[in-house]
Amino acid sequence: MRLRNVTPDDLDAYVRMRCDPTMMADLGGPQPPEDMAAKVRRDAEQAASDLAWIKMIVPDQATPDLVAGTVTLWSHDTADGPVSEIGWMVLPEHQGRGLGKRAVRTLLEQARGSGRWGVVHAYPSTGNAASNGICRSVGFRFVSEADVPFAGQTFRTNHWAINPETDLT
Repeated sequence: MRLRNVTPDDLDAYVRMRCDPTMMADLGGPQPPEDMAAKVRRDAEQAASDLAWIKMIVPDQATPDLVAGTVTLWSHDTADGPVSEIGWMVLPEHQGRGLGKRAVRTLLEQARGSGRWGVVHAYPSTGNAASNGICRSVGFRFVSEADVPFAGQTFRTNHWAINPETDLT
C-alpha cells in the first residue's frame, strides 16, 4: 500500500465515495455528483500547496491507478481553537482488509516528527464500528462522545485523540 496526493484525475473515486448512500450513511447521506469536480479540484489544490495532507490509498503499486479510498489530515478552527483532524474513507470492495488502518497509521507516522500537527483528533460516528476500531487499534484515546457539524448537519460521534509523537502503538 502507498499514499499519494489527490489529483483532479481522482474524480471517479470521489463520486464513488461521496455520492454513494452506503458510504455516506454516517455522514448525512450522499453528496450531489455535480459538486464533486469542484471538490476534488479544491482538495488537489490544497494537497499540492501542502495546506492539508489529502491522500489517495493505492492498495497495490503494480496498479497505481486503482485507489481504495482516502485518508486526510487537516487543520481547522473550532470554538476551542485550532484542531488537527484525520478522516478516512475506504471503498466497499476494499473494506475488511486492513487498508484503512494501514493508511491511518502511515499518515500519522508521517505526521510524527513534522512538528506541524500536534494532537490529532478523529470523530467517527458512534455507530461506525470499523472506524472506531481503527482508532482503538492505532492508539487513539477515547475523549468523549461529541456532536459534530458536517455538511450542514450535526452528528453524534466518538471523539478520539492521539499524539503521533508519543501515542502510536
